[in-house]
Amino acid sequence: MPNYFTPGVYLEEVQPTARPIAGVGTSTAGFIGVVPNDIAMPLRPGRTGKKSDGTTDEPADYYQVAPAGVSQLITNWEMFRQNFGDIRAGNSVLAQAVYGFFDNGGTRCWVQRVAAATALTNPAAALAEQETIDEISVMAIPGAVTKVQHGALIASCAKLKDRVAVLDGASGDKLAAPLVIAPAGRTEDGSYAAVYYPWIQVFDPVSQAPVAVPPSGHIAGIYARSDASRGVFKAPANEQIRGALDVSVRVSSAQQDGLNPEGVNVLRVMNGPVRVWGARTSADEAHAEVRYVSTRRYLNFLRESVLQGTQWVVFEPNTPALWQRIIRNVSDFLLGQWRDGALFGTTPAKAFYVRCDDTTNPADVRELGHVVTEVGVAIVKPAEFVIFRVQQTTGG
Repeated sequence: MPNYFTPGVYLEEVQPTARPIAGVGTSTAGFIGVVPNDIAMPLRPGRTGKKSDGTTDEPADYYQVAPAGVSQLITNWEMFRQNFGDIRAGNSVLAQAVYGFFDNGGTRCWVQRVAAATALTNPAAALAEQETIDEISVMAIPGAVTKVQHGALIASCAKLKDRVAVLDGASGDKLAAPLVIAPAGRTEDGSYAAVYYPWIQVFDPVSQAPVAVPPSGHIAGIYARSDASRGVFKAPANEQIRGALDVSVRVSSAQQDGLNPEGVNVLRVMNGPVRVWGARTSADEAHAEVRYVSTRRYLNFLRESVLQGTQWVVFEPNTPALWQRIIRNVSDFLLGQWRDGALFGTTPAKAFYVRCDDTTNPADVRELGHVVTEVGVAIVKPAEFVIFRVQQTTGG
């Protein structure tokens, strides 16, 4: 407290005892795909592409393709065109994915190009560049279907624990076996990824006809749309895929019986539109608590939100007063989540708890400079199987 020498009224600014935790973003996507160095780029506005004599090409009149290996922040389709070109033969897979992302509700994505498909045989190096972008919460390499590619995506997301991978299932016009659809298999780290099958049919402006494309870009857009309208705790399923004319393979309910337990999310034609008819991760049965995409993504959201919202704790005196401030800080955030419907329980006490006291911070822990807070949450799970029991009774 400052010293006062002259009588009077003084105003002091006092730091609040609890600082609000703001939820982090959950819908920024990261895309990696092929765009050749010699891709034809669109004209700049008001340019002709010709020098003043009208006969010689003027390269400066055209947009320049973004450098390979460097991610670019893209917030609309026009920005993608200016950096990677219109949809055409050389970049069609990536371009269709990004177009589908924005068409389905996406608003921000980081796009990285490689000059040749061989660079994505093992995409670990390309993924390392996007790992430096903390904002990304959904990762995809449109058209990547091999075991190595899926494994690299899963490993990257599991290492960072702040994003999930949207994986494309096998291409083709025949029903593929589960092991072909999900070549990486189901593992503990598989909770950081979700597989979608089959590919979808969209309009191709080059051929002026429907063409099969991987669904990952469109699915990432649906993640963003669902987050904005309902919240990250809502499973991004039973959602229409905008721009999808059909699927490359029609999967029946009986056929899905063998795919859903394997963690394969099927895209189906449901009374007209194509819909996402699955919400599972690729986690194995030993980690059923993160079976659903919404559960894994919500846990990522909680972890990042609390991590960023409690940075003020670092270097504070490790006393019971600090513990109470942490409890109040985190509890206020979780109370808001409960009110939004993200946590299960008729009262806050049944939905979550925050513990930071001498049981989590004994003397030996404090001597190490640690302050330990234990948080428990009851996350809502999707109603995957809705069952009505109907019984006929005799009137009277």
